[in-house]
Amino acid sequence: MTITLMNPSGLPEIGAYRQVSVATGSKLVFVAGQVSWDAEGTTVGKDDLAAQVERCYLNIATALTEAGASFTDVAKLTAYVVDWTPDKMPQLMEGIAGAAAKLGTTPVPPITLLGVAALDIPDHLVEVEAIAVID
Repeated sequence: MTITLMNPSGLPEIGAYRQVSVATGSKLVFVAGQVSWDAEGTTVGKDDLAAQVERCYLNIATALTEAGASFTDVAKLTAYVVDWTPDKMPQLMEGIAGAAAKLGTTPVPPITLLGVAALDIPDHLVEVEAIAVID
């Protein structure tokens, strides 16, 4: 396996992701921030954070597949959420769980969550980018 995910002793264990990702592959895959567009550029899940998170993850999976990778190769995610407040966490987790069910995997690489004022268009509530490592 190219990516080893771990929770070091001395750091809190967080169920939604692992604290550390160790990559040993030789090819880096950088996936641009994905929003909740379908293949035609239509926003999926207008006003629904969970639906948009799910679509972002599915779009990342599509991009990774094209590069010869999958979510098991992801070393790091970054999520940008419009007007983030902690009460949105259940919706975020619901979206990740929905994507995991469709992808047949649990995407738990290290993730940084950033609250932002706005994204590219007002309908977009979240954008997620990924870095993967493959041999």
